[in-house]
Amino acid sequence: MDLLNITFTASGVTTSVLIPPLFAFVLSFFTSMGGVSGAVLILPFQVSFLQFTSPAVNSTNLLYNVVGIPGGVYRYIKEGKMVWPLTWIIIIGTIPGVFIGYYLRVKYLPEPGKFKLFIAAVLLYIGTRLLLGSLSKATGGKTAAPAANITSPVVISNASMSLSRVSYDFKGETLSFNTMSMFTLAFIVGIVGGTYGIGGGAIIAPFCVTLFNLPVYTVAGPALMGTFITSIFGVAFYALIPVNGATAPPDWPLGLLFGAGGFAGMYLGARVQKHMPEKTIKLILSVIFYIIALRYAYQYFQ
Repeated sequence: MDLLNITFTASGVTTSVLIPPLFAFVLSFFTSMGGVSGAVLILPFQVSFLQFTSPAVNSTNLLYNVVGIPGGVYRYIKEGKMVWPLTWIIIIGTIPGVFIGYYLRVKYLPEPGKFKLFIAAVLLYIGTRLLLGSLSKATGGKTAAPAANITSPVVISNASMSLSRVSYDFKGETLSFNTMSMFTLAFIVGIVGGTYGIGGGAIIAPFCVTLFNLPVYTVAGPALMGTFITSIFGVAFYALIPVNGATAPPDWPLGLLFGAGGFAGMYLGARVQKHMPEKTIKLILSVIFYIIALRYAYQYFQ
């Protein structure tokens, strides 16, 4: 097994070439069902397990998104699960947020302890809302999908968008949300995602589910697409725009290995999603966000 160990020059990380893709594959399989790329856990894995702590870890994490997410996005598009108006709002709102987040990370938060505590509080809130939703007898009122219809081939239709409202049909019901409210959420999430290198839309799906009461089946595809596009911009920001006289380009080989595992995991996760009850997906996401939140809180108080 020592023959498989390699030292990545850019980051100084020494590990088996099998660990990054395998870890990313397993994680992405589960998180992609809820529109989360897995970057939120891969970043702490790189920092804590691989001891990769420089700002370049953020851009490496974003590179994982760029390589891995297309597998899940392709599957969601093929199955008709892409709400395009929501997708464009996420992309347009998060791109400027990602740039601000990059600037904050490199300029002011090289050791972002207090900001991690803030993120822990946000994720605990999201995790709690998702957990309560997964444990409730009802799956969320009129926005819930009947369990018997989960495997139907077409779930999104008649999507429309105006400056005030976005609406679309899902399982025979019309769902809608305020355009500017979603845009504002995307912008704020973009700042957080850019700061920690998890992609602009990486944590927007749970907000869409808990704050806007949108079914996770209709949110996952747009959230992943938004994360993919904003991650491309994020990698460019870190690699090309100097702050304090230096850039923070990714460790390309390491990011590509994570991305390769993520691509396969997200494709399979998106394919399996229709067979998973929404409550189960919410429970999986809540556990993931609790893990991240508690770890960040522990690091702050340690």
